[in-house]
Amino acid sequence: MLLVYTQKVTPRIIYIFKHICTNMLGIQIKFTSKIEEFVAHDGFKMSYGKQALGNEFFIQNTDILLEHGFGELEIKVQPWGNTVCFFPVSENSDLPFDIFAASFYLLTRYEEYLPHVKDEAGRFPVSESLAYKESFLKTPVVDLWVQNFKKVLKDKFPEMEFKNAQFQVESIFAVAQGFVFNNKGIIRSVVGWGNDLMKLHFHRFFDRVKSWMKIKKDPFDVFDDLVSLIKKHSISAIFMFKVSDFTLYDRNINYNRIPYRSNIKYVSDYAKIGLLLGHYSSQTLKVLKTEKFRLENIIHYPLENVLNARYDLGIPEHFNTLAELEFDNDYSMGYPDDLGFRAGTSFSYLFYDINLEITSPLKIHPYIFNSNVGKKYGSEELKKEIAKIHERVKEVDGTFRAIFKNEDFSEYYNNKRYYSLLKQIHEIE
Repeated sequence: MLLVYTQKVTPRIIYIFKHICTNMLGIQIKFTSKIEEFVAHDGFKMSYGKQALGNEFFIQNTDILLEHGFGELEIKVQPWGNTVCFFPVSENSDLPFDIFAASFYLLTRYEEYLPHVKDEAGRFPVSESLAYKESFLKTPVVDLWVQNFKKVLKDKFPEMEFKNAQFQVESIFAVAQGFVFNNKGIIRSVVGWGNDLMKLHFHRFFDRVKSWMKIKKDPFDVFDDLVSLIKKHSISAIFMFKVSDFTLYDRNINYNRIPYRSNIKYVSDYAKIGLLLGHYSSQTLKVLKTEKFRLENIIHYPLENVLNARYDLGIPEHFNTLAELEFDNDYSMGYPDDLGFRAGTSFSYLFYDINLEITSPLKIHPYIFNSNVGKKYGSEELKKEIAKIHERVKEVDGTFRAIFKNEDFSEYYNNKRYYSLLKQIHEIE
């Protein structure tokens, strides 16, 4: 056990120390604000304050973990070993910066609470982030900090035991439309058929007819192929299905259609299932609750996983709503239009609400790659960038998460490219 002395034990300190020391390193910790208890302790101990009390392991603090709410902060990024850091402290500290404050800043998405320019979809844009501006977006800085922190602790306490993490890869498949032609009803089908003719899309026209006649499989119905790959290579996967009502923004088929429900049940035998939020469920509690209930009625067990299809995280309100509806895991933490680490880490962590100063039971699972970035990168460039980041995550024994869409693997998109990326990420020959 590691005894941590700090003059004041705040919810922020408890949150970030437990994540770094216990969740990531496997060190049990105890806090004290009593100097006598700290001095008398003959085991591993560390102080976190303005100055050391003796010869203990000491990290000088900044004020962010002692404060309430949020405000503008002056951040100066500087090099540290094989990475960068910020919130520097004096040479008296065993680390040259406040690792706990810096990690808290990134994990909580502190900067997203501050006034910022939103993109056209009302989201926090990657270009506004500190990581993008300071060129460390594609580096898991928090994970590297913790790795280096572990080395320094080992030097100070050779007998201290640590948890060994293991590199993992996980793919999330977002299913906004289970079918492109089939099961859409007579009116939508006839309109689609007419549009194909008017736009001279004869290939789609004949594919549509073949799909209706069961001569050819619907191009978006790629679940057999994906499940086959999952089974053959033991891929860790989650399928996020949309069950929202048909609207201007949600063009999926009716969730009551038997073929769609059958695909959901079929996939659930080989992978985890989650809810892909509709346009309105990410904004309205009542709609979200309805969609959760619908999917649970199909899979017949409590729904734990969720993905925000709009990638508008709405921190902190949206995450609090997910926790209120007893979702356990959210997979929306990342940028849909660029590669990298939105929260500076590849490890899962609990959400912390800066407004309420509480730790939520909702676990955040950050992703690194979203297939949307295929529009930004050429095929070879994307492969090289993914390979670099993949190696960095391996070095810190983190988890590389990627988000694909089922339509990525259809003949109407560059399916060879995405099958190649899927295999690259999971290291499949």
